[in-house]
Amino acid sequence: MLIDEATIHVQGGRGGDGHVSFRREKYVPNGGPDGGDGGRGGDVLVRAEAGPHGLDLFRRKHDFAAPEGEQGGRQQKSGKRGEDLVLAVPVGTVVRELLPDGRKQQLADLQTVGQTVRVARGGNGGWGNQHFATSIKQAPDWAKPGQPGEQRKLELEWQLIADVGLIGLPNAGKSTLLSVISRAKPKIAAYPFTTLEPELGVVEIDDKTFVVADIPGLIAGASEGKGLGDAFLKHVRRTGLLIHLISVENEDMAEAYRTIRQELAAFDQALADRPEIAVVTKSELVAPVELVEKTAAIAQTAGQPPAVISAATHAGIPELVRQIVSHL
Repeated sequence: MLIDEATIHVQGGRGGDGHVSFRREKYVPNGGPDGGDGGRGGDVLVRAEAGPHGLDLFRRKHDFAAPEGEQGGRQQKSGKRGEDLVLAVPVGTVVRELLPDGRKQQLADLQTVGQTVRVARGGNGGWGNQHFATSIKQAPDWAKPGQPGEQRKLELEWQLIADVGLIGLPNAGKSTLLSVISRAKPKIAAYPFTTLEPELGVVEIDDKTFVVADIPGLIAGASEGKGLGDAFLKHVRRTGLLIHLISVENEDMAEAYRTIRQELAAFDQALADRPEIAVVTKSELVAPVELVEKTAAIAQTAGQPPAVISAATHAGIPELVRQIVSHL
C-alpha cells in the first residue's frame, strides 16, 4: 500500500557537556582551567530524493532523533559536532509543523531533487570550565551542560509531480491509456477500482517529454473522502493539464462528466479551473451512429468537442498526445 501521508516527531541532538579539567604539566603543577566545550548536537534534515516512492520509511517508525554532540575534553579540546540525521522523502513532499494550538505551518514544499529543509536544530554544546576563570575565581570547578535539541511534530504529505493528470470515473480507461502512451505498466482489468495507487508514466513524442499521473477512479462524494477520493485528488494539484476520460459504457455520458467536475470544484476550485481535455474512450465498443450521439453529449456539456480514442485499437491516440503537447 502506498503511504502518502505521515505524522512524525523529530528532535535535534543534544549538545555535548562542557568539560572540567585543569592544566597539568611537569613544570606547571597548578595550571589554570583547560576544559573544552561540548560539540553541538546534530540537526534533523528532510531531503527530497529521486529514489523513494511514497513515504514508506515512516510506515512503522515515527520518532527520529539526531545524534548528540561529543563532550568536551582536556587541553581545551572541543567535542565533535553530532552528525545530522537526514530523512529521505520523495520529490513532491510538503512538510508542515503541527503546532500545539492545532494549526499547521508549512515549512517546505520539496519539488526538486536535493532540496533540503532543517526541521529540528541541534542543541548548543556546553562551555568548558576554561571560560569561567576570573581574577577572583581562578580555578572554577564547573562547566556548562549541553542544551537539548529542538523538538517538532511534523506532517508529511506527498503529492505527485506530473505535467498531466488522468481523471475520470472508475473503469474509464485511464490505466489502459497510460500503458499505451508510456512505458508504465499499471494493473488493468475490466472492473472498477483496479488502480488503488497513483501511477506515473513518462511520454516521449518527437523531441518532447512529459509526465502523466494516472489517478485512481473517482466517484460521487470523492471530495468528502468517499472511495478514498480526497486522498487521490491531492495528487492532481500540481498538474498543469487534466485529461478527463469518459467511457462510452456510461449510459448518461453528460452525467458522468458532470460528476467528476463537481467533485473537483468541491475539493479545490483551482482544480476545476485547471485546463482540461475531455476524452471519449473505448470508441470501439459502440456503432458509429451511437458514438456520434455520445460525443455530441460531451461536447454540449463540456463546451468543447472531446477527443475520441480507442486504446484497444490505438485510434485517436497519436492525435490526443499531440493535443496534450500543444496544451503544455
